[in-house]
Amino acid sequence: MLTVRQLLKEKPAGFFSVPLDATVLQALQVMAEHNVGAVLVMEGESLRGIFSERDYARRVVLLGKTSATTLVGEIMTNKVCYIGPEHTVDQCMALMTDKNIRHLPVLEHGAVLGMVSMRDVVRATLDAQAQTIEQLVSYIQQ
Repeated sequence: MLTVRQLLKEKPAGFFSVPLDATVLQALQVMAEHNVGAVLVMEGESLRGIFSERDYARRVVLLGKTSATTLVGEIMTNKVCYIGPEHTVDQCMALMTDKNIRHLPVLEHGAVLGMVSMRDVVRATLDAQAQTIEQLVSYIQQ
């Protein structure tokens, strides 16, 4: 069973983040530049929250706030769900589905190792299924 640690090794190293005092516009620029749907909100090395496209839509646009003057720290999701690197991809998918989230930070001993998206998890699951099918077909053809 593929672990979250193994999944992270298949991705480019690192994660994208903004400081707590960044504006929403700055966070959106980071997200657009790196083609990601969420960034971690950090205070030094400490994870303080996560800011996603959903946060932007619900807490900025719908409330009539301005991206250039609203701080990420004011509207981020501060109760961050996370997963450890020892968990399986299946456990990760179950947590994401249960909590209705698409981005999940990976923490070990309080330190951020990276972030996985639902796309990462689905891709890994499909790859594993394709490999299993290939092995079964090979076995049957013997």
